[in-house]
Amino acid sequence: MPPDPLAPLLDLADVPAALAAARERVDDALRHRALRRQGGPVAAESGLRAAVASAALEGSRHEVDDVRAGTVTAPVLQGALRVSQALGGLTDLWMRAPRQVLARLHMLAARGVVADADLGRLRSGSERVDALARLVAGNDTSPPLVLAAVVHAELLTLRPFAGPSGVIARAASRLTLIGRGLDPRGLLAVEVGHLRREPEYVGAAGAYATGTPDGIRAWLRHHAHAVQEAADELVSVGDEVLTRR
Repeated sequence: MPPDPLAPLLDLADVPAALAAARERVDDALRHRALRRQGGPVAAESGLRAAVASAALEGSRHEVDDVRAGTVTAPVLQGALRVSQALGGLTDLWMRAPRQVLARLHMLAARGVVADADLGRLRSGSERVDALARLVAGNDTSPPLVLAAVVHAELLTLRPFAGPSGVIARAASRLTLIGRGLDPRGLLAVEVGHLRREPEYVGAAGAYATGTPDGIRAWLRHHAHAVQEAADELVSVGDEVLTRR
């Protein structure tokens, strides 16, 4: 088994504890009784909330009820919805050919926002995106939470595509959690966790971009906390689905 290229990140203070707490919260949420027979409705609602939150983090803020009713046509929101709906079909390819999936995510997210000629095309950071793709492809040694956090932060830092690159970063992170088995059914709306901690999200992403150990530590801790928030949101969705039965 090859060595974990991200192993040094586990030596950062408080990071292992934050990751362990997030993993425990996720495992508890995935045992919710609603998932035994009502997994479909739970997944649909979680996907909707994830898309609305991701669009909000790009500055396109809308009420979940309005989006659910189909009254919102804002292009960034519609792109986030397309991305959320496509994740299940992209998971296997993501773990084999990340560059191809990133281009596909951009085509879904940015349609109607950027020129058609720019869809799926990198505008910057090609070498660093290649390095990120090599980190993801076939990586079954790095802890899923760490790898997902690094994928997310790298893409936020680079913003390699025109338009709503943040939507792509968050989707790629979720694909990592799904593909590496932490969230195999794609039920965690981690975007909701980031939105609830938006000032921290923005600050931690900026800290990561400095490349310092403290900056990376701040981001990893934030990401773990956002995953915990997503686990709590999943429990809330499950409770609501059971109430509607």
